[in-house]
Amino acid sequence: MKFIFFLIPALLLIDSASAENPKNIVLILADDLGWSDTSLFGKTTLYETPNIQRLASRGMTFSQAYASPICSPTRASIMTGQNPARHGMTAPAAHLAQEIFNAVVNESGPPHQKSTNVRSSTRLDPDLPMLSELLLKAGYETAHFGKWHLGREPHSPIERGFIIDLPHWWGPGPKTSYLAPWGYENPDFIEGFPGEHIEDRMANEALNWLSSRDKSKPFYLNYWQFSVHAPFGAKPELIAKYRKKLGSSVIPQTRSAVKNRLLSSHEPLTNLPQQSPTYAAMVHSLDDAVGKLLDKLDSEGLTQDTIIIFYSDNGGNIHCGLEEIAINGDTYITPITSNHPLRGGKGSIYEGGIRVPAVIAWPGVTQPGTTSNVRIQSTDLYPTILKMLSVDRPTDHQIDGVDFTRALKGEAMDREPMFTLVPSHGATPHWLPPSISVHHGKWKLIRTFYHGKNQAHEYRLFNLETDIGEMQNLAATHPEIVDKLDLLITDYIRSTNVVVPRPNPKFDESVFNAQSIGVQPGGLKMPREFIRDQAPKKQLGGTTLIDSEKMLGWTIRGGSASITHEALQIKAESKQALLINSAINVDGANALRIRIKTSKPITTTLQWRVAGQERFPDTGQKVSLDIKGGQWEEMSVDLPMNEKIIHFRFLLPKTNQAIEVDWIELLVNGNKNYRGKRWDF
Repeated sequence: MKFIFFLIPALLLIDSASAENPKNIVLILADDLGWSDTSLFGKTTLYETPNIQRLASRGMTFSQAYASPICSPTRASIMTGQNPARHGMTAPAAHLAQEIFNAVVNESGPPHQKSTNVRSSTRLDPDLPMLSELLLKAGYETAHFGKWHLGREPHSPIERGFIIDLPHWWGPGPKTSYLAPWGYENPDFIEGFPGEHIEDRMANEALNWLSSRDKSKPFYLNYWQFSVHAPFGAKPELIAKYRKKLGSSVIPQTRSAVKNRLLSSHEPLTNLPQQSPTYAAMVHSLDDAVGKLLDKLDSEGLTQDTIIIFYSDNGGNIHCGLEEIAINGDTYITPITSNHPLRGGKGSIYEGGIRVPAVIAWPGVTQPGTTSNVRIQSTDLYPTILKMLSVDRPTDHQIDGVDFTRALKGEAMDREPMFTLVPSHGATPHWLPPSISVHHGKWKLIRTFYHGKNQAHEYRLFNLETDIGEMQNLAATHPEIVDKLDLLITDYIRSTNVVVPRPNPKFDESVFNAQSIGVQPGGLKMPREFIRDQAPKKQLGGTTLIDSEKMLGWTIRGGSASITHEALQIKAESKQALLINSAINVDGANALRIRIKTSKPITTTLQWRVAGQERFPDTGQKVSLDIKGGQWEEMSVDLPMNEKIIHFRFLLPKTNQAIEVDWIELLVNGNKNYRGKRWDF
C-alpha cells in the first residue's frame, strides 16, 4: 500500500476538529462470515458482495483482521476491549440460563484427553464498562439491532447502554428460520408478512430508527447481523440464482463420500471450492442489508459525519454441510463454505477460524479504496472507537486492545504481540486440543497444552508471510523462535492471570488416538431440519419444495408442491399456507389472470405490494377469489396500473385436496397480447 505522507498534517487537523463535532458511528458485525466469503480479497468467484466492496471503496480494508474463533468471545471483546483470556468468556455460552462470571478449569477429564478443559463464563462482569455505556454517557443516541449473544436480562443490550434493542433476543442465531415466522419471544416484534427475511427486517428497523432518532445528538448504531449463522436458509429466488451461476461446476459427492473423506484424511477441507447456493444466497442478503444502510446514510446526508466499521465475529463455518440441488436436478453434499487458502474454520485456532474480513470508512481520515496489512484484533475496536470519537477511556479498566488510528491515517504501525486462547477440545475440521497462540511479526506460534512427550507442551510454528495455509510446521527447525514466542505466551498468561488447562490426571495413553486430532467426528454436521430452498420444516407445517427453477420464482410456505400434467400441484398443510412471488417488478400491469382448478369449492385471497411499501398494507390491495371447484377456471383481478407491482401472495386455506395452477399472467392495459409477465407451469 502506498501512503501520501504530506497529507498527515491535514488529517491531524481533521482528527482534532472531531472533538468539537463528534462523529456518528455504525458498527456492522457479520456472524460467521469467513475471510474468503467476500469479494474483498479475490478468494471467491461464487459469492457476490458489491455493497461491502462499495464500503471498501470509501475506506480502508484490513487484510489481517482477527477475532476469536467463536462468536460470543469476539462480541464480548468488542464491547469491553478485553481479550477472552482475561474476561473469561471463551465459548458461545452466553445464551445459557446459568450465570457464571469467571472461567473455571476442570480438575480432570476423560482418559483419552491429555489436558483438561476450561469452562467458559456465561456472562460478563456487570462492572466492566461496555462501549455502549461509555457512548451513552458521552451523549450518544444508542441502538442495537440483531444478534447479541452476551446474555439475557439483566445482561441484555437494554441494561448495557442501548436505548433500543430489536428483536431483543439472547440466542445464538435466528430462533427458527431466516424466513418468517421467526419464533422470537418478543410479542412486539413479529413478521410483517409470512416469509419476510429477518435481515431485510433488521435493516429496515435500523433505517426507521435513523429517521426517528433525536437528531440533535450523535449516534452509535450497532447493526449485528444474524447472517450468515445457522439455521441455513435463504430466499428461494436467490438460491435459484446461485444454483444457475454454479452451473455444472459442482462436485457430485455423496453424503458417505464426504463423511469418509473427512474421517480418513487430514487433507484441508478448504481445498473444496465454495459450492453451496444456499449459503451464497445468505451472503447476498447480508450484503443487501449493508447496501440499505449505506443508501440511508447517503440519502440523509450523514455519510461524511459517520464512521462505518464492518467486521465479522469469526471465520467461516466448514463443519456443517447441506444437501443441495444441482442445476441438472441431481443432489449433492457440500460444506457450508470454504475458507481457502486458509486452514480450518469456525472453532479453530488456525487462520481460517480467526482471520476475518474488515473494512473501516472514516470520512476525511481513511484514504478511499486503500488496503492495510497492519494486524488488528476485535479487542482493538474498543480503544480505537473511543479515540476516533474523542471519548475518554474509562479509569480502572484494563484494556487489552490496541488503538490503531495511526494505521487508519495511513501511518506505519507494528502491532504488539496478539494472543488467542481456545482452552477446550474442539470437534470441527482442523481442531486442536486446548491451545493458545501468539502472532508476532510474520510468525505465529501455537502452544497446545500438555500434548508433547511426557505431557510437555506441543508447538506449531508458521511463517504466515510464506505459508498462509499453515501447512508447514517449522517448530523443529527454528527452536530459537519457538523459545522466544513461547516466553511471550508465558509472560502473558502470568500477567493476565489467564485460566489455562491442566494436565489430566486421568489420562490413559492406551486409549489416546493422536490421529483423531483435527478430524471432525462423524463428518459434516447436517442440519436435520434443513429443507432445500425453504425454512425449517417444523415451523412451516411440513413444507417441501420441488426444484425452484420449475417454480419459476414462486415459492410455497406451509405446504408442498409438485409439477404434474404440466400444472403446479399445491397442497396447503398449514393455516398460513402461501403461494408467493417477491420478485415481480412490473410497471403498468392493471390485471392479474390465473387458470386454477380445485376438486371442491375454496376461497383464496390475493394480496400485493407496490414499490415503496415495506409490508403488505392492513387494508386494501386485497381481493378474495371464490373457486367453484370441479373444473378449470380462469379468473382475473384488477390492479393499480399506475404502480409498480413488486410482490404477490395467495393466501391458501388449509385443505387436503390438491390445488392446481396452470398459469399466472400479468396484463398491461388489459391486453391479452401484451403481457407484462407470464408464468406457465
